[in-house]
Amino acid sequence: MNKVLVFAGSTRLDSFHRKLALEAVAALRAAGAEATFADLRDYPMPLYDGDVEAAQGLPSNARAFKELVKAHNAIVIASPEYNGSFPALVKNAIDWISRPEGDETHLLAFRGKKAALLSTSPGPGGGQRGLRHLRELLEMIGVHVIAGQLTIPKAFEAFDAAGRLARPQDREQLRRVIEGLVAEQTASQAA
Repeated sequence: MNKVLVFAGSTRLDSFHRKLALEAVAALRAAGAEATFADLRDYPMPLYDGDVEAAQGLPSNARAFKELVKAHNAIVIASPEYNGSFPALVKNAIDWISRPEGDETHLLAFRGKKAALLSTSPGPGGGQRGLRHLRELLEMIGVHVIAGQLTIPKAFEAFDAAGRLARPQDREQLRRVIEGLVAEQTASQAA
C-alpha cells in the first residue's frame, strides 16, 4: 500500500500551501493511496543546534515527526518560495529528522523515499525557484523526487472560498503529479 505523508512548508492557518497540501491529500486518496496530512505547527522544533542535540538528543517533536516520516513510503511537500528558495521551517525540520539516533543509519527517515513537490505563489513563477532548491536538497539526502511537479502562479486567484483549487488546469496538473508519484511508488514496490 502506498502510504504518503503530506505537509506544507508554512504553519499559517490560511496558507495557500496548507490548502494545496490538503488538495494533495484528496488527490492521493482518489488515486488509491493512503494519505496523511501533517501540520508542522503541531511539531514545533527549535533551530537546529548541534550542542542541543549533543546534550539532549532530538527534541520530542523532531523525534515524533521523524517517526511519522519513517512510517510512510513517500512524501509530498507543498512549499512556499521565500526570497527565491524554500522556507527555513522546511530546512529546519529536515535538518532535525535527518540526524541518526542510537544505531540508526544516517538519513534513515529519507533514504529510498519518493517525493513530489508542489508550490504556489502570487507571482508568475508559481514558486518554481524554491522547488529547484528543495529538489536539490532532497535528492542529496537520498530522496527520489519525481520529475513532475506543480507550480501554480497567481495564488490569490487559485483557490475558491472553500479552499479548493478553482482552475481546472491546476486540478488536472495536481492529478497528474499525484498519479505520477503513486505510479512510481507502486512500480518500485513491485520490483
